[in-house]
Amino acid sequence: MKRVVTWMSMLAFALFFGSAIATMPGKTVEYAGGPMGKVVFDGKAHAAKGLKCTDCHTKIFQMKKEAKMKMADLNAGKFCGTCHNGTKAFKTSDAASCKKCHKK
Repeated sequence: MKRVVTWMSMLAFALFFGSAIATMPGKTVEYAGGPMGKVVFDGKAHAAKGLKCTDCHTKIFQMKKEAKMKMADLNAGKFCGTCHNGTKAFKTSDAASCKKCHKK
């Protein structure tokens, strides 16, 4: 029953606020990030730039557990590197941008 209520709450939230919100406010996803520290994806920050969930899901990311992402993949334009290429958003290979995603 609790699961049904949660899904119903999320659906009501999405219908009320529209599809422009990438995730619920305050929602983040953390990934192990190796020696540079964990990677924190902030849905609110992406939504603030006008992005929707469907901009990345399922075009770039499938709605299932992904293969392990490596910086070489991102720098080659895969996964987050699709947009973080220095043209659309900061470049993943730019050393000055590491701390934008990696948190110690």
